[in-house]
Amino acid sequence: RLWKAAAPAHIDLHAFNSGDYARAAEFKNQFENISWVLYPNDSTPAGRELRLRQEYFFTSASIQDILARHLAEHGSLANLADKVAIHLNDTHPAIGVAELMRLLVDEHGFTWAAAWALTQKTFSYTNHTLMPEALETWPVSLMQQVLPRHLEIIFRINHEFLVQAQALRPGDMEFQRRLSLIDEGAHGGGERRVRMAHLSIVGSHKVNGVSKLHSDLLVETIFSDFAALWPDRFTNMTNGVTPRRWLTQANPGLTALIDSALGTGWRRDLDQLRGLLPKAADAEFRHAFMAVKQANKQRLAALIHKTTGVTVSPAALFDVQVKRIHEYKRQLLNVLHAVTRYRAILAQPHADWQPRVVLFAGKAASSYTTAKNIIRLIHDVGQVINNDPRIGDKLKVVFIPNYGVSVAETIMPGADLSEQISTAGTEASGTGNMKLALNGALTIGTDDGANIEIRQNVGDDNIFIFGKLAHEVAAIRAAGYQPMRIYESNPQLKAVLDSIAAGAFSPDEPARYRPLIDSLLWGGDHYLLLADYEAYVEAQQRVDALYRQPEAWARQAIANVAGMGPFSADRTIREYASQIWHVDTQA
Repeated sequence: RLWKAAAPAHIDLHAFNSGDYARAAEFKNQFENISWVLYPNDSTPAGRELRLRQEYFFTSASIQDILARHLAEHGSLANLADKVAIHLNDTHPAIGVAELMRLLVDEHGFTWAAAWALTQKTFSYTNHTLMPEALETWPVSLMQQVLPRHLEIIFRINHEFLVQAQALRPGDMEFQRRLSLIDEGAHGGGERRVRMAHLSIVGSHKVNGVSKLHSDLLVETIFSDFAALWPDRFTNMTNGVTPRRWLTQANPGLTALIDSALGTGWRRDLDQLRGLLPKAADAEFRHAFMAVKQANKQRLAALIHKTTGVTVSPAALFDVQVKRIHEYKRQLLNVLHAVTRYRAILAQPHADWQPRVVLFAGKAASSYTTAKNIIRLIHDVGQVINNDPRIGDKLKVVFIPNYGVSVAETIMPGADLSEQISTAGTEASGTGNMKLALNGALTIGTDDGANIEIRQNVGDDNIFIFGKLAHEVAAIRAAGYQPMRIYESNPQLKAVLDSIAAGAFSPDEPARYRPLIDSLLWGGDHYLLLADYEAYVEAQQRVDALYRQPEAWARQAIANVAGMGPFSADRTIREYASQIWHVDTQA
């Protein structure tokens, strides 16, 4: 359902008739602002309040609709959990746990205990992030102002839950403090906040991550206390993508080629793609496969020219990183490699360079200053490289604007290389990695998120894995990571960072990127870009070497498509239906 907030039919006629039109309009806007723009900038108090109101509005509307439909069909809410599953996709709808309790207790006459049993059986929760700072919390004071009854309900849920926890570990106040739905701030001195992820876990019968590594880390790290209480509540559901959109619709050329080899059954049973593996040894199939790729690259080159004005050669290797702009996804590491490559070409202009187009796209939250600086740096680096006559087609750097599904449907089929380079232990899953591999791109990536499962399915020899592993990242941080040591010991890296910091790509404002570079050298380089830089550059050299062998590249690209069967959303949804929602899919 799509919900729209509308003012009640009556308006403030008195204000209108007395000529105070602004006050009459304000009355209407007060309601309609709620559904005007989704995800308002929450860097201001007004933005945060609107965001909380939005989350409540959409969640409440949906739950009230669910209950009304259920009552109309069954006449009673007692069997709600037998007929209805409500899934919390991350914490944005987590207030739904308190809202269902409010509706059952306050409006439908349930006892607290009966309502709570029904609520826990009805809800399940998917977590999408391991980063504590990304787990949604709301100030108790704001919730008191906007949703006072829900805060009362949350306090009661919390009290009863902590009584349970105390019974498990009597006297362990630290255990209770970590589990509490309320973060009391720094030893009671900071701002009290409601932890929405904790509310989601306590109010659900199942909690899952979205890749094997992510789900394991949830249990081992941020939710380990909850897992100690309820080990059976935690499970894994690896993400998937729909082959109908991301292959059949987005890539008709490859679809027709696969149909000619396998028939059409693979569209509803993606595991049938395994049948392509023997085709990798067939020279005729390889040539047809690469001809499809070349046509898709020409289509992508046309999009690049139309949206950015930059002309790129479809004969170049198309190196693609399309995803949210975020420090943990490390677009900045990709930029460092592009600058490394640029400097190397200038130093050896007559060497036999593999031409490459480094392509970025993605969105960032409007309040995320660092992400916006990285986007600006990508544009500035592209401006210098793309207009340097000494470089020509050897290297281009482009940022495609207004990234969305339609743009992605052109990018995914045209990519040769898929950049999946998050710091190990930070990416929950990723689905761009699946879309790109499904369309025949080879992955360069860390052993993180669903990259691990992609590697297991396409084979270690058909993917470029580099960098520290999740446990190594944790050990480096624990030992006291010193990025300055890496900077001082690697002349190539030092030259790259110094050139950016000195304004080589921002001559109009030489100090523009000094704070960004300082955040790596002096700010701790939290996402270990410098620690992984050397391994990343070396992996990119392996990419070049393979791309120079078109037949070998084609074999590996076909192996990637053949290995993508498990990453169908059909499989994921079947598993959710049977293991979490208890839907009888045979009915």
